[in-house]
Amino acid sequence: MQTGMHTDTERCVRAVQSKDARFDGWFFTAVLTTRIYCRPSCPVVPPKPGNMTFYPSAAACQQAGFRACKRCRPDTSPGSPEWNLRADLTARAMRLIADGVVDREGVPGLAARLGYSTRQIERQLLAEVGAGPLALARAQRAQTARLLIETTPLPMAEIAFAAGFASIRTFNDTVREVYALSPSELRTRAPGNRLARTTPGTLSLRLPFRAPLNPDNLFGHLAATAVPGVEEWRDGAYRRTLRLPYGHGIVALTPHPDHIACRLTLGDPRDLTVAISRCRRLLDLDADPVAIDDQLRADPLLAPLVDKAPGRRVPRTVDEAEFAVRAVLGQQVSTAAARTHAARLVTAHGDPVDDPEGGLTHLFPSTGALAAVDPGTLAMPRTRRTTFSTLVARLADGSVSLGVECDWAETRARLLDLPGFGPWTADVIAMRALGDPDAFLPTDLGIRRAAGELGLPSTPAALTARAAAWRPWRAYAVQYLWATDDHPINFLPV
Repeated sequence: MQTGMHTDTERCVRAVQSKDARFDGWFFTAVLTTRIYCRPSCPVVPPKPGNMTFYPSAAACQQAGFRACKRCRPDTSPGSPEWNLRADLTARAMRLIADGVVDREGVPGLAARLGYSTRQIERQLLAEVGAGPLALARAQRAQTARLLIETTPLPMAEIAFAAGFASIRTFNDTVREVYALSPSELRTRAPGNRLARTTPGTLSLRLPFRAPLNPDNLFGHLAATAVPGVEEWRDGAYRRTLRLPYGHGIVALTPHPDHIACRLTLGDPRDLTVAISRCRRLLDLDADPVAIDDQLRADPLLAPLVDKAPGRRVPRTVDEAEFAVRAVLGQQVSTAAARTHAARLVTAHGDPVDDPEGGLTHLFPSTGALAAVDPGTLAMPRTRRTTFSTLVARLADGSVSLGVECDWAETRARLLDLPGFGPWTADVIAMRALGDPDAFLPTDLGIRRAAGELGLPSTPAALTARAAAWRPWRAYAVQYLWATDDHPINFLPV
């Protein structure tokens, strides 16, 4: 896929006429005669090409005066994979907006995190996405409001507040403008009377993705590395606690052929947008598996792996700092030992939570709490204690940041400057925490063993040279290579 696909009119028309769901989220179709915008796979009869115009985002459609289609519900499309592929200003801004930063900190807060002026960010987003940060955040608030209206019995005033609106009037006006229905009409039209099945504080929703999706590596890896008290596999669902801006939550994620079922229990409904964004990121649901697999399949030695189980995703994280700490705890030990180290930290320094539906007991400790830990109490070699204490101190004081706004190359370089950080640790954090789709682990023992069995070069330098053809999807090649062996997950290299 190429950047700015909405500018390729001929290609967009073909996608709409074939109702190709692979392009949902890449662009949106606005119909000039009806003033409605749709996803490419909308089930209605496609309009005449002359009546179509294309936009890169739902916010751009709304800003141009179009309202959302009631049939295809374009605001529920998977997100554009573009923003997780790139590390430039626009992509970093889009990831921050999805994480709710504009609602919590305003556009000045967004600009401060990115190190640019508000004017520069506004100009860049308008050029690439067709809408500024306020319009993008407004579209996200509208989607959150619709979700709360249709799936909870909350009063409208509470929904307006939870979705991030400053007033009931703005909430009502925005919902009417975007959906051509009042909030009460949206609730009346909610399919299946879902409100009767909800419980207080809990929401059940569906997370869409682009097919194919192979859930084995996603859920298998998460279950195998789950930290007791923070994560668990129960009744076919991966469950974990979430540390969120306004409180905490518990999520249960269950794979289905056409969606991921997501059951969220939140202490504060204002955290809904952030929780959904982080769950999507955890499961890499905005990836474009067709583009990824097509490129990896071009290597004749990788092609059989891709054909055998297409649609592998990169298991990521809901908390970048947590993953970095766990990566250090897991250096040169088995998965079981890494889980034991992490569980001890959780029990001693995590915040307790109540989980009536399962066995979750704590939030993973905050970086502030971990920075206060006496390294001498850790059952690890002295060098790894130094690595741990240095990392958590840098995370706590902000000199190392692992948020979605990070520049991947710069952050990797800062990690490599820390004692005890080698290329493997920096790259696994880049892959799983930062979300770099091109992160590669040529020194990983499992990767080298798989490469040797497949006839690929097994030395790090030679394998890196061969993997140049896999760029920018080397992190996905790692998933296919890991899948060739049933060996236990080990964090052996540093």
